[in-house]
Amino acid sequence: MKVEIVLDQEGLLRSCRVQGHAGAGKKGSDIVCAAVSVLTRTAVRVLSDREGIKVRGNIPGRGNFLMEADYTEEGREFLATAGAFLYEGLLSVAEEFPENCTVNIERRNYNGT
Repeated sequence: MKVEIVLDQEGLLRSCRVQGHAGAGKKGSDIVCAAVSVLTRTAVRVLSDREGIKVRGNIPGRGNFLMEADYTEEGREFLATAGAFLYEGLLSVAEEFPENCTVNIERRNYNGT
Protein backbone atom coordinates (compact mmCIF):
# COMPACT_ATOMS: atom_id res chain seq x y z
CA MET A 1 0.00 0.00 0.00
CA LYS A 2 1.36 3.42 -0.98
CA VAL A 3 0.37 6.61 0.80
CA GLU A 4 1.23 9.95 -0.78
CA ILE A 5 0.81 13.10 1.29
CA VAL A 6 1.13 16.56 -0.25
CA LEU A 7 1.88 19.51 2.01
CA ASP A 8 1.87 23.13 0.94
CA GLN A 9 4.74 25.59 1.45
CA GLU A 10 3.60 26.15 5.05
CA GLY A 11 3.52 22.42 5.79
CA LEU A 12 -0.28 22.18 5.74
CA LEU A 13 -2.04 19.11 4.39
CA ARG A 14 -3.33 19.61 0.84
CA SER A 15 -3.94 16.03 -0.25
CA CYS A 16 -3.62 12.41 0.73
CA ARG A 17 -3.77 9.51 -1.71
CA VAL A 18 -3.79 5.83 -0.78
CA GLN A 19 -3.27 3.20 -3.47
CA GLY A 20 -3.09 -0.54 -3.42
CA HIS A 21 -3.59 -3.20 -0.81
CA ALA A 22 -1.44 -3.77 2.25
CA GLY A 23 -1.44 -7.56 2.02
CA ALA A 24 -1.00 -7.94 5.79
CA GLY A 25 -3.96 -10.26 6.18
CA LYS A 26 -7.05 -11.67 4.57
CA LYS A 27 -9.70 -9.33 3.20
CA GLY A 28 -11.64 -8.01 6.16
CA SER A 29 -8.90 -8.76 8.69
CA ASP A 30 -5.92 -6.77 7.40
CA ILE A 31 -4.76 -4.64 10.34
CA VAL A 32 -2.68 -2.29 8.17
CA CYS A 33 -5.57 -1.61 5.81
CA ALA A 34 -7.88 -1.08 8.79
CA ALA A 35 -5.51 1.40 10.44
CA VAL A 36 -5.00 3.46 7.27
CA SER A 37 -8.74 3.39 6.51
CA VAL A 38 -9.69 4.61 9.97
CA LEU A 39 -7.13 7.42 9.88
CA THR A 40 -8.06 8.68 6.42
CA ARG A 41 -11.85 8.36 6.81
CA THR A 42 -11.75 10.09 10.19
CA ALA A 43 -9.67 12.92 8.74
CA VAL A 44 -12.24 13.47 5.98
CA ARG A 45 -15.13 13.48 8.46
CA VAL A 46 -13.45 15.83 10.92
CA LEU A 47 -12.21 18.24 8.26
CA SER A 48 -15.52 18.24 6.38
CA ASP A 49 -17.35 19.55 9.44
CA ARG A 50 -15.00 22.47 10.05
CA GLU A 51 -15.68 26.05 9.01
CA GLY A 52 -12.97 27.42 6.69
CA ILE A 53 -11.94 24.04 5.29
CA LYS A 54 -13.22 22.51 2.08
CA VAL A 55 -12.53 18.81 1.58
CA ARG A 56 -13.05 16.80 -1.56
CA GLY A 57 -12.78 13.05 -1.44
CA ASN A 58 -12.93 10.24 -3.92
CA ILE A 59 -12.85 6.48 -3.57
CA PRO A 60 -12.65 5.28 -7.18
CA GLY A 61 -12.49 1.62 -6.18
CA ARG A 62 -11.24 -0.81 -3.57
CA GLY A 63 -7.71 -0.01 -2.55
CA ASN A 64 -7.92 3.62 -3.71
CA PHE A 65 -8.61 6.80 -1.77
CA LEU A 66 -8.04 10.48 -2.51
CA MET A 67 -8.67 13.48 -0.29
CA GLU A 68 -7.89 17.10 -1.17
CA ALA A 69 -8.18 20.08 1.17
CA ASP A 70 -8.40 23.83 0.67
CA TYR A 71 -8.62 26.29 3.51
CA THR A 72 -9.17 29.90 4.46
CA GLU A 73 -7.41 31.68 7.29
CA GLU A 74 -10.31 30.66 9.53
CA GLY A 75 -9.60 26.96 9.00
CA ARG A 76 -5.81 27.15 8.92
CA GLU A 77 -5.05 26.24 12.54
CA PHE A 78 -7.48 23.32 12.62
CA LEU A 79 -6.13 21.96 9.32
CA ALA A 80 -2.60 22.19 10.73
CA THR A 81 -3.60 20.14 13.78
CA ALA A 82 -5.73 17.56 11.94
CA GLY A 83 -3.15 17.23 9.16
CA ALA A 84 -0.36 16.64 11.68
CA PHE A 85 -2.48 13.96 13.38
CA LEU A 86 -3.13 12.19 10.06
CA TYR A 87 0.49 12.52 8.96
CA GLU A 88 1.90 11.15 12.23
CA GLY A 89 -0.64 8.34 12.35
CA LEU A 90 0.17 7.20 8.82
CA LEU A 91 3.91 7.42 9.48
CA SER A 92 3.43 5.30 12.59
CA VAL A 93 1.67 2.58 10.57
CA ALA A 94 4.42 2.66 7.92
CA GLU A 95 7.16 2.43 10.57
CA GLU A 96 5.50 -0.55 12.24
CA PHE A 97 4.64 -2.33 8.98
CA PRO A 98 7.24 -1.17 6.42
CA GLU A 99 6.72 -4.22 4.21
CA ASN A 100 3.01 -3.40 3.88
CA CYS A 101 2.81 0.40 3.85
CA THR A 102 5.00 3.20 2.56
CA VAL A 103 4.42 6.92 3.07
CA ASN A 104 5.87 9.53 0.72
CA ILE A 105 5.73 13.23 1.53
CA GLU A 106 5.83 15.93 -1.14
CA ARG A 107 5.85 19.68 -0.67
CA ARG A 108 4.30 21.92 -3.30
CA ASN A 109 3.81 25.62 -3.69
CA TYR A 110 0.18 26.68 -4.05
CA ASN A 111 -0.95 30.04 -5.41
CA GLY A 112 -3.72 31.30 -3.19
CA THR A 113 -5.52 29.25 -0.59
